[in-house]
Amino acid sequence: MGQDDKQGTGISAGVSRREFVGTTLAGGVVTVLPAQARDGAVSGGAIQCTLTINGNEKQLQLDPRVTLLDLLRDHLQMTGTKKGCDHGQCGACTVLVNGKRINSCLTLAVMHDGDQITTIEGLGESTKLHPMQAAFIEHDGFQCGYCTPGQICSAVAMLDEVKSGAPSVVTPHLSSVAEIELTDDEIRERMSGNICRCGAYVGIVAAVRAVHEGKIA
Repeated sequence: MGQDDKQGTGISAGVSRREFVGTTLAGGVVTVLPAQARDGAVSGGAIQCTLTINGNEKQLQLDPRVTLLDLLRDHLQMTGTKKGCDHGQCGACTVLVNGKRINSCLTLAVMHDGDQITTIEGLGESTKLHPMQAAFIEHDGFQCGYCTPGQICSAVAMLDEVKSGAPSVVTPHLSSVAEIELTDDEIRERMSGNICRCGAYVGIVAAVRAVHEGKIA
């Protein structure tokens, strides 16, 4: 690399590309971590944070590299949330954070200090299922069941999004629609981030519709 090439890339003379990239990445990690992660680390590199999971407040000391998914499964033994692709592509790990659905494999646990987290275990109980859980059973919205926890969590949050008036790419006439009509196309589009490799999509759509229409309470 010549002197002009170094100037063009913003790399000063005497600094290798590998050193430059390493320094840049390290700086990026610092900026995305919460203030406590940057300044409040406890001994051993762990970070102290508080997460409320399914209504239970937990004081935790976490490695800042641990994802929310791995915290739930490996640290807290809450294995209802599934690890599918681990790349945010299948939706099997979907949980609710402050009522919003997210892929827990794509977020660091320490970034949710103070947040309210709901997993499939927190939606209902064996003696009193959440309406969406009951609907999935009634309408055969699963086969192997591996994707089902993520599907159900996503569907619960999706219906809240519809009630709030949040449109999707298939919602017509945004300026004139007072209430979004939850058509099958709307359900399929809004649930498209959750993949069912068994192909139980017909049952999933039927289950979501049943809850939306109040047929299962």
